[in-house]
Amino acid sequence: MLAQFGMSIPLIAAPMAGGPTTTAMVLAASRAGAFGMLAAGYKTVEAVDAEIKTVRAEGISFGINLFAPNPVPVDPAAYRAYAEIVQREADTFGVTLPAEPVEDDDAFGDKIALLRDDPVPMVSFTFGIPPRDVIAALQRAGTAVVQTVTNADDAAQAHAAGVDMLAVQAAAAGGHSGTLTPQTLPTPIPVVDLVKRIAATVRLPILAAGGLATPGAVAEVIHAGAGAAAVGTVLLRADESGASATHRAALVDPAYTETVLTRAFTGRPARGLRNAFIDAHEAEAPLGYPAIHHLTSPLRKAAAAAGKPDCVHLWAGTGYREATAEPASDILRRLASGL
Repeated sequence: MLAQFGMSIPLIAAPMAGGPTTTAMVLAASRAGAFGMLAAGYKTVEAVDAEIKTVRAEGISFGINLFAPNPVPVDPAAYRAYAEIVQREADTFGVTLPAEPVEDDDAFGDKIALLRDDPVPMVSFTFGIPPRDVIAALQRAGTAVVQTVTNADDAAQAHAAGVDMLAVQAAAAGGHSGTLTPQTLPTPIPVVDLVKRIAATVRLPILAAGGLATPGAVAEVIHAGAGAAAVGTVLLRADESGASATHRAALVDPAYTETVLTRAFTGRPARGLRNAFIDAHEAEAPLGYPAIHHLTSPLRKAAAAAGKPDCVHLWAGTGYREATAEPASDILRRLASGL
């Protein structure tokens, strides 16, 4: 697998939507001998196209991640009740939140059309498994298709749909869980055990993710059978990261002592630093993606700009204390040093 994608070390700079992943990070991963993934989530088709062109101009192998539709429609009454509560916090920033639910599919069809017409070496999907015809069309265009899975049942469904590889994501991973059943929080199985469990049942190459922030953790998961380790949180403070200054600072702030799985910010499970917003709203936040994401997004952006981390989604995996402020290529090479 390494040779197929121009890699000399079995590491992937994971796609982190919402800003942290940049074209510079993808290029830095390639310089280190690793593989970089762009993040198409929350971007317009035009923005995705521009990023692809920027990276392609450097002549490297790379991939891109898309959110596949797996909507969790929100109950309108529950949405309005939650919106009224969260609006009180938004008022302190002078921000008005959507009074009614906003539902969309993140321009999925248009992004697939772009990638069919202008193929990239790898496309990965999270949240849902795309239709078989989408997978087949990308494969005919020469693209390797990867599906994010969080358990053996997910893996079996992905295998049946015809994907080429699995991104096996443990619950320790930062940001959104790729679970196909967002109504239920992911089971906290160590990534090494999850890789072994899925490898024993589904014969597909595995990319492993979730809490991999040290050379030892990377080596352990590779020895367990993963073809590569995908790392994200450990790159959040890298020079090439697009994470906000507020997010970066929180990762080293002693006031934040743990990560938790929460639905308070987006209506589907995601792991981040436990903060005041989660403590105040987790119990009352309704399921509902992408409606709850769109509800809280203006508040989160305003809070990040104002340097108020307690109203920001501080996505982070369990290895967040290992994140360092240095070039991404140095971080990736160090993570490969135990192999």
